[in-house]
This record gives sequence, C-alpha cells and structure tokens, in this order.
Amino acid sequence: MTRIIETKEISRVYQMGSETINALVSVSISINKGEYVAFMGPSGSGKSTLMNIIGCLDTPSSGTYILNNNDVSDLTENELAEIRNKEIGFVFQTFNLLPRASSLENVALPLVYAGLSKYDREERALAALDNVGLADRASHKPNELSGGQRQRVAIARALVNDPSIILADEPTGNLDSKTSYSIMDLFQELHDKGNTIIMVTHEDDIAHYAHRIVRLRDGLIEKDEMNESVSNTRPVS
Repeated sequence: MTRIIETKEISRVYQMGSETINALVSVSISINKGEYVAFMGPSGSGKSTLMNIIGCLDTPSSGTYILNNNDVSDLTENELAEIRNKEIGFVFQTFNLLPRASSLENVALPLVYAGLSKYDREERALAALDNVGLADRASHKPNELSGGQRQRVAIARALVNDPSIILADEPTGNLDSKTSYSIMDLFQELHDKGNTIIMVTHEDDIAHYAHRIVRLRDGLIEKDEMNESVSNTRPVS
C-alpha cells in the first residue's frame, strides 16, 4: 500500500490569554492511499485540529507531517495554499458555495487558481457534476437547490482537481437522515473508485460508513481500529 499521510508525534498548542490549550498531544497516524477513515470524538477532542493540519489549513506546533512523501510541517502560507489546491478536496458542513454563482461556476472555482482556460474549466466542472448526478443542475444557483443537491455540488467541487485526498468535515451535519444516507452512499461510490476519504463526524451511524474509525479524546488517539462490520452496519437509504 502507498502511504499518503503520515504524522509523527505532532502536537498543536494554542495560547488563549493566560491559558494554554493542548489541542493535539504527540499524535502519530498513517493513512494509505485508497483508505476511508473517520475521525470521531467529543467536542474538544482534537479531531477538527487534526483534520485542519492534514488539510494544510494549520501547521503543527511540533512534530512532522508528511503528505505524499513531502514534509509540509513548516511551509509558508502560500506554499500551503498551493498544496491544498493540488492535493486536497474539501467538503464542509455548510457547503461553502458562492450564492450568486451557478453550480458549474462553483465547481470550476478551484480550476481558476490552477490556471486552466475557461473551456477546460467548464468541461472538467461539468464532468465532476455528472459524477455526482447533477449535470442537469449546472446552471442552477445554490438557492435553487435542495440541501442534498448543494452538498453534491460541494463534493463535485472537491473532486474537480482530482485531489489525492477528500476531506469531509461533518458532511451531513446540515442534512436530514434520508439525505445524509444518500450523500454517504455517494462517498462510498467515490471510495469504490479509489478515492482516499477522511471524514470528521460525531455521529456513529455516519462514521460506520468508513472502513477505519479513529477516536480521539483530549488531544490523544484513544482508539484506532478497522470497521470490520462496515458492510452490515451502514443504514439502508
């Protein structure tokens, strides 16, 4: 297996006035290409901090983070932004779509930073929308779409650069149960096609779609285990 992510004893310390917050404490974790991993834990456990570091949105206070054989622990903001655009597709709980832009324009946005021509951007964005079953909604704006459709647009945007990793932060947090399971079925399809997926969730039924569950508490990894019953525990949508 090809190792895509490796953290070596990373810690993250925040100073809040006179108080020191140890968000992560010497966390070491390896994730291989093609894995489907869920980070779980109560509020303040460190799961979002770990995802932010893996997603190059933050850097560790100490320790080393290797992404695709590159040490990204001490990169500048501009270097991190370049890595994010090339290597990582983000899916957020709140969708983060531009309200006045069409689905096609929202999905094509990462390609603007990649320097592609307008024709190539639109062609790849339409293919990404087709991949999530929304090619017929390409001209619709977010307010003309349901919550589930908006999240599919966000997933298409995450896929459009063919990233090494898809990071999903509470991807079903704003959706009802039926729509949540539909979105998780889509993630399963993407994983079946070979995508590496890392998801943060506090919901057990959503976490059980993942093939590996990492539980954090107080900035430490409490448990890291394969979800042997993944095929049996996923809810029926």
